[in-house]
Amino acid sequence: MKTRIGAALLGAAIAVGGLTLFANSRKSVNTILDTTAAPVMKTGYSTNGTAVQPVDFEKAASTAVPAVVHIKTLTKFKQTAGRQAPDQDPFGGMFGQDDPFRRFFGDGNGRPFQQPDQRASGSGVIISQDGFIVTNNHVVNGATEVTVTLNNRKNYTAKVIGTDPNTDLALIKIDGHDLPVMTIGNSDDVKLGQWVLAIGYPLNLDVTVTQGIVSAKSRNIGINTQAAAPVEAFIQTDAAVNPGSSGGALVNTNGELIAINSAIASPTGSFAGYAYSIPSNLMRKVIGDIMKYGSVQRGYLGISMAPEGLDDAKKKELGINSDADGVFVIDVDPKGAAGEAGIRKGDVITKVNGEKVDEDAQLAEIIARQKPGDEVKITLDRNGAEQTVSAKLTNKLGSFASTKSAAVESLGADFTDLGKDDAAKLGISGGVVVSSIHDGGVLSNQTNMHPGFIITRVGDQPVRTVDEFKDALSKQGSNFQIEGMYPDSKELYYYGINDFKK
Repeated sequence: MKTRIGAALLGAAIAVGGLTLFANSRKSVNTILDTTAAPVMKTGYSTNGTAVQPVDFEKAASTAVPAVVHIKTLTKFKQTAGRQAPDQDPFGGMFGQDDPFRRFFGDGNGRPFQQPDQRASGSGVIISQDGFIVTNNHVVNGATEVTVTLNNRKNYTAKVIGTDPNTDLALIKIDGHDLPVMTIGNSDDVKLGQWVLAIGYPLNLDVTVTQGIVSAKSRNIGINTQAAAPVEAFIQTDAAVNPGSSGGALVNTNGELIAINSAIASPTGSFAGYAYSIPSNLMRKVIGDIMKYGSVQRGYLGISMAPEGLDDAKKKELGINSDADGVFVIDVDPKGAAGEAGIRKGDVITKVNGEKVDEDAQLAEIIARQKPGDEVKITLDRNGAEQTVSAKLTNKLGSFASTKSAAVESLGADFTDLGKDDAAKLGISGGVVVSSIHDGGVLSNQTNMHPGFIITRVGDQPVRTVDEFKDALSKQGSNFQIEGMYPDSKELYYYGINDFKK
């Protein structure tokens, strides 16, 4: 379980709102790609046919539980070959040259480092009769084995189809047929105060159902540190969830999935009153892209937004002098979609495609649900005057995400070209500098590499620029070595990468 400033990823899942489908269905139902979903079991009715808040949640829970699965993962130890970074011995030599830690883990001089196996568990939601399951990225990230247990106690080996660290979502697949499927609702229709259910496998217990209300929307709690460009617009609820609930479902009283449970706010790591879930509309976009394209096709607006809750002094420092309700633009990429559309620093975005926006997290979610090439209508306030512009969204690099970019992103680090003068001082023709390493990426999980490392070779291919690095990385198999040096030493270091997923 990962923690940050009182917030914690759940490491497990919660699921609800499933619909059991019959074995004689002629067409396999997929609630992500199909727009004609099976009918929803209503839990309560008024005289005019509108669903009302029920006294109990028995019908919603009983229809949802079959579509909730228990996910168990195993991360086998990895042997990382290569020399340890200079002055990075965590024991500082205090045990001497023959200490047991050095004999077991290696001494960083070319011998492998051994790490113990790790086991964890979470939850997931079945979204197709043939075995597609949505869960959290942090549930399956780095796992070498993924096992899924259905509510009927049947076990399956699962394959990770794709992940998106930016939203902390993942898609896995089991070989099944005629499985119970979760009906997906419209998270935009979620209202403050409405009843919700959370179902999953917390604390390694059997399937568990809890109830609560929606207490906030579009919450950004800054917990998704695994991502290079995180999108957080959580639905907040007081339905009790705990470690083991990640990847499961938050459902409404009609048995519809409205969010994927992902995190809790807690000083202890266990439930303390607030849980956070990824809206179903965002999930549908991300998982749908993975199904259709193999990776997420995300549009970018190209702005920096002022965070919520700024005091007057900070507003003045940032140049915010508008009282308009909306999202204040503090910077614009001139080559991005916003810059091309004429949006300027100091503008206040008040609507997107006619939908009112009040918070930066809400705006980020709306844009994240678009793909490169989509045009969005941006209504903004500029010095008290309202105007609307059309922005054509682009990929972060100005085009659709390529497999090369996806491979680099999975490493979880930022890279820059080594300057010519620096290369000359080191006596090399070029290289790629690892400027920063993010928690949760391949480099963080599998190596003891440190920022500042200069990559000169990937596998058997020399690399002198980031473009050459991307090309070399895209051609590697599951296991390979990264070779390079640190700027204060001309000695070569090697880092082994295992089970690499491009």
